[in-house]
Amino acid sequence: MESISLINGLLLLGALLVMLGILSSLIATRFGAPLLLVFVGIGMLAGEDGPGGISFSDYRTTYLIGSLALAVILFDGGLRTHLNTLRGAVIPATLLASVGVVVTAGLVGVAAMYVFHIPLIYGFLLGAIVASTDAAAVFSLVQSGGLQLKQRVGATLEMESAANDPVAVFLTMLLAQITLTTVEGAGIHPDWLSLAVTLLIHASIGLVSGIAGGLGTSWVLNRVNLPGGLHPLFAIAVAVVIYAGTSVLGGSGFLAVYLAGIVMGNRPLRASASIVTVNDAATWLAQIVMFLVLGLLVTPTKLLNYALPAVFIAVFLVLIARPVAVWLCLSPFGFSWREKTFVSWVGLRGAVSIFLAAIPTLSGVAHAELYFNVAFVVVLVSLLVQGWTLTPAARLLKLALPRVHHPVQRFEMDLPGQLALEMVGYPVLADSAVMNGGAVPAWARATFVIRDQNILTPSQAGALRTGDFGYFLAPLDRVRRLDQVFASHAELLTSNEPFFGEFAFAGDTKLSDVATFYGLGVNADIAPYTVSEFFSAGFDGKPEVGDHLPIGEAVIVAREVDEDRVTRAGLQLEALSGAVVQSALRQRLKGWFRRKSRG
Repeated sequence: MESISLINGLLLLGALLVMLGILSSLIATRFGAPLLLVFVGIGMLAGEDGPGGISFSDYRTTYLIGSLALAVILFDGGLRTHLNTLRGAVIPATLLASVGVVVTAGLVGVAAMYVFHIPLIYGFLLGAIVASTDAAAVFSLVQSGGLQLKQRVGATLEMESAANDPVAVFLTMLLAQITLTTVEGAGIHPDWLSLAVTLLIHASIGLVSGIAGGLGTSWVLNRVNLPGGLHPLFAIAVAVVIYAGTSVLGGSGFLAVYLAGIVMGNRPLRASASIVTVNDAATWLAQIVMFLVLGLLVTPTKLLNYALPAVFIAVFLVLIARPVAVWLCLSPFGFSWREKTFVSWVGLRGAVSIFLAAIPTLSGVAHAELYFNVAFVVVLVSLLVQGWTLTPAARLLKLALPRVHHPVQRFEMDLPGQLALEMVGYPVLADSAVMNGGAVPAWARATFVIRDQNILTPSQAGALRTGDFGYFLAPLDRVRRLDQVFASHAELLTSNEPFFGEFAFAGDTKLSDVATFYGLGVNADIAPYTVSEFFSAGFDGKPEVGDHLPIGEAVIVAREVDEDRVTRAGLQLEALSGAVVQSALRQRLKGWFRRKSRG
């Protein structure tokens, strides 16, 4: 009976910790704190030195939980990675994920040798543990901050953070093995050629397993009729199978599961909406549990013994090792100094480093306590300093797109028998783009409208009204574009709404003509641009409905977008005086009478 009571108590405690972590996210979001740091803090408070008093030192369980969590997180990152966003980022990100990790580990290793007075090989091992950026940290902070990075920078960061985990894991295990055989063992020197071949085989098996696993899973999901609701669970289970199976075969499980996600996310997939939604929830749960366990594992009293030198290592990593690796890897690809500076700064460390610090303990390498505590301090410094300043740094370096992140409420339904289209529904809000000059794209076919609890055909409903629910058939790869038409754009509403929809013009209109017609002052460097070119330059070639940019004393708003090109825009005249508005109207009327007289 005592065992049953203990199990029930553990279940209660675990569930309470997860609930506390979820509720704490509300407070963290309000103050802009990195959520992952909050989860770690809750774990520490529940630990043996905190009020919870829980004694936990099971590194094997930690490694198991960390492996499972990272597999789910990387799979989710792959699902959300669209190949068209990776243009120009694949080679730089791959170089950062490989050469960058080795360079970072080497520089940190030399610094650790002098700081901790340990042999160089031990320093290199510590460097390998903290060398990789963390996918969970990067994905979470970029998404939760509502940050819209320029395409190449964002794609490079996200792909690097996912792809460097396999390299860091292999390097850590390799150095742990070398340490045991050369320093603590029989003095056997490693065969570097054999190690290079092993690394190549490790990566190749991961590459083949990931692509094959993604293609095979897509085939099964599209052809096997599973009971409702099981598609997402099947996808997550397969992701874990791909990770574990690849690892058993001697390949990189982390690389395989990330590639499998990319393959599945870029193919027509049955129940894709529910798969992404459920996987998003699973990813959050994986992050919460992983960081709570890592927080439980650390003992603050022991941490203090390493705090000062560990902070020095963290500062050295942030200000020297990471920037050297980034500038070395990205300079050949034409990245600007702003982009390289930002990528250097956003070298976020997270659970991966603490997870890797468990490997020396499980392998029996000396100084295991040092590795774990130093890695933990490095992660804390990274989340506190870099995580908290990620968004301000992007805006300071002018790498954040001038776009407000708009959450949208979307209802999705899979249509049995076909994969090309998806049924999506939206509530029609008063401040949505579609109610303020925006138009539903021609490729989105209206199916029905729910109004006052009645189901109406598009012809019966007529124009959409506030409070309606509109349902459309849309191609899978264009649904996110349709989101912007129904998202809340409160900042676009003006006190001059009668004029707002009236001053509209085509995307091929030159800004100089707009400026002349409305009496606006426009900089000479942008005057030759067309409206479409102006938005492409401002939003890295990916404008969306509702995007807006200043033009002189007014604001120009994208109203229709087709294939990443603004085809219609409107002028927001809130900042203009009444005299200017009247002058613009007089000019328009004169032009109308002039055309009439010629006709």
